[in-house]
Amino acid sequence: MTVQRNLGSTIRRGAAWAAMAGLVATPGLAQQVPAPTIQAVPLAPPVQVVPFPVLSAAQAATLGQMIADAGYAHGLRHDADRPVIPQNNDALVRAALDFARAVHSGRLDISDFQQDWGLRPAPYDPLPGFADAVKRDRIAAWIRALPPPYAGYDTLQKGLARYRAIEADGGWSSVPAGPDLTIGATGARVAALRKRLAVEDDAVSEGTKFDADLLAAVKRAQGRYGLNPTGVVSTQTLGALNVPAADRVRQIMANMERWRWLPQELPAKRIQVNIADARLAVFEGDAPIASMKAVTGRPGNETPMLQSKIHSIVLNPPWNVPTSIATKELWPKGAAYLARNNYKVIGTGANKRLQQQPGPRSALGLYKFDFDNPYAVYLHDTPSQSTFASFSRLASHGCVRLEKPAALAQLLLRNDPAWQPEQIQAALAAGKTLRVPLQEQDKVSVYLLYWTAFANRDGVVSFRADPYGWDKTLAAKIENRSAITAVAAR
Repeated sequence: MTVQRNLGSTIRRGAAWAAMAGLVATPGLAQQVPAPTIQAVPLAPPVQVVPFPVLSAAQAATLGQMIADAGYAHGLRHDADRPVIPQNNDALVRAALDFARAVHSGRLDISDFQQDWGLRPAPYDPLPGFADAVKRDRIAAWIRALPPPYAGYDTLQKGLARYRAIEADGGWSSVPAGPDLTIGATGARVAALRKRLAVEDDAVSEGTKFDADLLAAVKRAQGRYGLNPTGVVSTQTLGALNVPAADRVRQIMANMERWRWLPQELPAKRIQVNIADARLAVFEGDAPIASMKAVTGRPGNETPMLQSKIHSIVLNPPWNVPTSIATKELWPKGAAYLARNNYKVIGTGANKRLQQQPGPRSALGLYKFDFDNPYAVYLHDTPSQSTFASFSRLASHGCVRLEKPAALAQLLLRNDPAWQPEQIQAALAAGKTLRVPLQEQDKVSVYLLYWTAFANRDGVVSFRADPYGWDKTLAAKIENRSAITAVAAR
């Protein structure tokens, strides 16, 4: 339909232009504009609309089953209500192609993306592959090949089925608020805690006593929720346990959608930062070869999701302070504070800005890892090491602070004979700012991702808090877009 509308528009524009050129007799216009003697330019041939393939009865049944099940199994809708299956051939094909796009490269339309959701799925046209599958009668194989080819997606799909079953069975009851629970506690709240934990942990039994077995179960739960595994059930642990099962389902839905935004093949050499978990991992192939804690953006200063490539490392970097930070946080502290912390005022008047000079007090520390992006964020060192001891490490203005930047720099420069550890240390000791370009083969892809739900091979899901509120927003957008496309496909 879009092609036909565009084609009609093109023909109308062409006719109008031809009329103005005197090539077409238009009432009232020929008398006003005499026909000039020019060479006529032929109109472009009409766009050929590729017809949809005609399905056999068996193929139509297979696609109908996919449409009925895929949206639920792949987290494209929350409710279990099955969609209406079109009976008309072309309507059924349109519905199948819509589901294929959603499962392969994401449910969202480009207009649904927030500015700081910098990941975008590659364009995907399912029609050629679908038409070939119909021709060769391999629709089932085509359907199996649609989802992202990653174990992380597959395990989340298993987790989705598990948490959907929990929700369908009534979910879980909240553990009442009260004093901290720890070993030795007894009573109704301990019984409620046991009942709640048992929904996700088969090893937990009923009872009213907080014993060593329950202590171990609480620590396991705290580990799954990214909390400090103290074994003490305090406010933070209660908050994680009391998130409704329906919200956990939507959280998994949101994370499955983010998997669909990734390319079909990730670079073998890459760095991944989980923004929500505040951790960095270095990959070579499918396995991480190094990892470290990170500090990511606090709510209000969100670290964006993005994909880029690290092209250089700055040693002894200065910090060009963003105007917003300088205005809100630094100028009010006065000249003495700025001088004491090695800030330099550059420019005058409205163009005045702050730059913190390199040194041990620099907010960027000794290393800065640069990659192109529209958000002006990067990975960097920090003199504030105490934050890495915390389990909650969302504290930056949006950039990613690293626990072990020296190790990462040495890893990225290991193949450059001019920048071995001794040369790096000598340059740092000299105190001058130096930009070290990575050799072409050593430039490494970097992904800043927002994973708040991930599962192991058994479908046991670990959750993280949704500090930016992106999960609820994304899940709502998925369901809204599914509803819109379901109507449009009929």
